[in-house]
Amino acid sequence: MGKTIAEKILSSHSGKDAKAGDIVIADIDFCFGQDGTSALIIDNLSGRKVFDKQKVCLVIDHNSPSPNLKISNIHQKMRRFTKKKGIKIFDIGEGVCHQVIPESGFIKPGFLIVGADSHTCTYGALNALATGMGSTDVSIAFASGRNWFKVPQTIKIICKGKLQDGVYAKDVALYLIKELTSDGCTYQSIEFTGEIIENLNMDGRFTLANMSVETGAKCGIMLGDQKTEQWLSKRGIEKPFFVSPDKDAVYFDIKDYELSELEPQVAQPHSVDNICPVSQLRNISINQAFLGTCTNGRLEDLRVAAQILKGKKINKGVRFIIAPASRQIFLSAIKEGILEDLIEAGGVVVSPGCGCCVGTHNGVPADGEIVISTANRNFKGRMGNPNAYIFLASPATVVASALVGKITDPREYMTS
Repeated sequence: MGKTIAEKILSSHSGKDAKAGDIVIADIDFCFGQDGTSALIIDNLSGRKVFDKQKVCLVIDHNSPSPNLKISNIHQKMRRFTKKKGIKIFDIGEGVCHQVIPESGFIKPGFLIVGADSHTCTYGALNALATGMGSTDVSIAFASGRNWFKVPQTIKIICKGKLQDGVYAKDVALYLIKELTSDGCTYQSIEFTGEIIENLNMDGRFTLANMSVETGAKCGIMLGDQKTEQWLSKRGIEKPFFVSPDKDAVYFDIKDYELSELEPQVAQPHSVDNICPVSQLRNISINQAFLGTCTNGRLEDLRVAAQILKGKKINKGVRFIIAPASRQIFLSAIKEGILEDLIEAGGVVVSPGCGCCVGTHNGVPADGEIVISTANRNFKGRMGNPNAYIFLASPATVVASALVGKITDPREYMTS
């Protein structure tokens, strides 16, 4: 019987002929925590060694820079721990964990990765099995280099067609979440295939893999190809070995989607699967627009924003906040003149990190305000205020909406 990608990776890392439903103890290739989850990891590791100093790290990104004394003490604890153990720390301003870890060359195809953050599934874009775990489980990985897994069943999703101009990976992700629902793939692996996936650039693939968890999935994995190989080569990883499913792999389900007619999608408050086409939401005024996060803070996202806004001004009633996903992206956007265009349009650039998205600081909306964001979640309390209303959309839709002051179809403002 053939195997899926998830079954192959967990088989190779456990030394067992693993199939869906099995429980295995598997070796970990990389693990990490961020400043919202690392304090417990550090406490659990008191007096214990880290299994491999090159295969673990901590990231300060959710509260970067620190907004208060309590968080400052957590950051101090992380800095002291990493110095004592001799492990890598990404400090304030370096960026979001799900950007800085892969762009630093820590992730390879076929890897098994666990992180104390739910969007660890982002690395599936690199043909790896990556999943989020709680701090206690991740501390076990830090100490032993191993953890237990229930081998997930796999859903194969085939995305066919060609996306229209102005429609992006985020729109595909939102549409699939609507179809699958927010708990429709709980503890399952998703394999993304089809010509639309093949035609996405790597930034788009990271976006789609990132939002796999919003269906309840354990991970979302893509096949490796020349684009993957080129991206990895720039990070010092040559001749990667890609993991492919067997032709006779057994899937829990196979779903086909023809997306040539897909239009921009928007998730409405207060659920990520409360989604409709942008055409159904015209004339909803907004107070704030946010471009950033581990979902859509990459260079291509900023380029799309600048393409729409160059030479224009955002609506006077809108606050437009931009958070590049990493320092490297920040610098590239400066060199290309992207940030100049966004700032001249009225945008406000904040330090690379997660603050706006999770609501720890930077851009917390007031009661009753409406925000359109490129983030991945919009439940009550996200962005720091349970009395605000958060819509989720692609960078193009967010920026077009900031320009007009109302939720807007970005295709009306795209230039060739």
